[in-house]
Amino acid sequence: MFQATRRRLALWYATVTAVLLLLFAIAIYGYFRSTLIDRMDDTLKHVVEIVERSLIIESPDPNASFVNIEASFHNNASPVEDDRIDLEWFSANGELLWSTLSDPLDIPIQIHPTAKTVQVTPDYWLRQVTQRIESGRQVLGYLRVSHPWFEVTKPSRQLIFDLALWTAMGVSCVAWIGWWLSGIAIQPVRDSYQSLKQFTADASHELRNPIAMIQTNVQALLAYPETDPQFQVSQFQAIERLTQRLGRLVNDLLFLARSDSGIVETEFQTLPLDALLIEIIEEQRLFAEQKGIYLSLHIIEPQEATAEALGEDVFAVKGDWDRLARLFTNLISNALEHSLPDDSDSKIPQDIAVEVKIQRVEKDRHSWLQVDVCDTGTGIPETAIAHIFDRFYRVDPSRFRQDTSATPSTGTGLGLAIAIAIVEHHHGQISVTSQPTVGTTFTVLLPAA
Repeated sequence: MFQATRRRLALWYATVTAVLLLLFAIAIYGYFRSTLIDRMDDTLKHVVEIVERSLIIESPDPNASFVNIEASFHNNASPVEDDRIDLEWFSANGELLWSTLSDPLDIPIQIHPTAKTVQVTPDYWLRQVTQRIESGRQVLGYLRVSHPWFEVTKPSRQLIFDLALWTAMGVSCVAWIGWWLSGIAIQPVRDSYQSLKQFTADASHELRNPIAMIQTNVQALLAYPETDPQFQVSQFQAIERLTQRLGRLVNDLLFLARSDSGIVETEFQTLPLDALLIEIIEEQRLFAEQKGIYLSLHIIEPQEATAEALGEDVFAVKGDWDRLARLFTNLISNALEHSLPDDSDSKIPQDIAVEVKIQRVEKDRHSWLQVDVCDTGTGIPETAIAHIFDRFYRVDPSRFRQDTSATPSTGTGLGLAIAIAIVEHHHGQISVTSQPTVGTTFTVLLPAA
C-alpha cells in the first residue's frame, strides 16, 4: 500500500515537473525564435535603407528618371558566404535587371515592405523584403532583399535538441528526487500507521482480557444460581473491579485520543504546586504504608531574596489542577509499584523508598518548577528507557497487578503516556534517569507562573 502511494507521489512529482519544464522550454524556444526573426528583419530593413540611399538616380529628361545600375550596385556584385544577403533589382515593369544570385529566383514580384518568408524549393526558404523605389510620382523599380531562412531554422533545431535533452535530464533527476522525497514524506504516515496498528492491537488485548473475565464470572453465576451467597458476592466484587478497570482504560484511551487531536479541555489557572503535591502525597500514603514503603515530600526553598520577592508564589504554576494531579499521581504510584518494600519490622523504614522533591530552578533564562520523583526500585534497563513513554509499554509485564483495587495505577502501560501528554500540554518537559538495582528518577519541569 505504501509503496504504491510512494510511486504515485513520485509520478506526480515527475509529471508536474515535466509539464512545468515543457512550458518553460516552449517559452524559451518561442522567445529565442522570435528574437532571431526580429534581428533578421531588422537587418533586411537596414540593408534596404542603405541600398536605397546609395542609389544613383540620373534624370536626363525632367520628366523621366532612371537608376544607374552599374554605378549603384558595382560594390555589391561579389557574393558573400552561404548566409549572405542577396539583392535583386527589378525594373518598373517587374523585369529582373540585376541580382547577386547566380540563379535567378522564380518568384514573382510581390510588394511587402515588411519581411515575409517564401519557399523557393521544398528544402529551401528565404526571408524577403520587397521595396518599391519611387522618385516623385515615378516608379524607378523594385528592390528585393533576401536572407536564407536556415539562419533561423538551424539554431532553432539545435535549441530544440538542447532543450529536449536538458528537459529529459531534469525530469529524470526530479523523478529520482521525487522518489526519495516521497519516501521521506510517507515515512511519518507509515510510522503512524504502524503505531495505530500496534495501538489497536494492544488496546484490543487489554480490553479482551477483562471482558473475557467478566463473561466467565457471569456465566458461572448463571450456571449456579443457587450457589453459596458468599461466593456470589466475591464474583460480583470481581466483576465490579473488572468494570472499574475497563472504565479507567476507556477513559485513558479517550484522554489520549483527545490529546492527540488537540481538543483536551483544560482550565489554566495559577495554582500552588507544592500544595498539590502535599495533597497527592496524603492520598498515596496509605498505599505506601501497605507496601512498607516510606513516602516523603522534600520542598527545597529558594534563596531568601527570591523567596521574599515572590512571597506565596514561589511554587506557583499555571495549569489545570486535575490534569497535574493526574500527572503526579501516575508518577508517584508508578514509583510505589516498582519500589522495593522494606523487610524490617519497624513501622518506618530506615532508608527512603520514594522521595518527591520540588524546587525552583533557572534554565534558559526562564524560571521553572522542577519536581523529582525518586524511588529505590530495581531500575529500568537502558534499552527500555527510550520506550517507557510509549503506549501500552511495560518494562516487565510480570509486575502487572490483576487486583486493580489495590493500586491507583492503571496497570495497562498508559500511565506514563498520559503523563507525557499532560506535561507537553502544559509546555513542560519530562525526563528519566535510572540505574539498575539503585533506582529511578522522573524529572518534570513546568514553567513557573
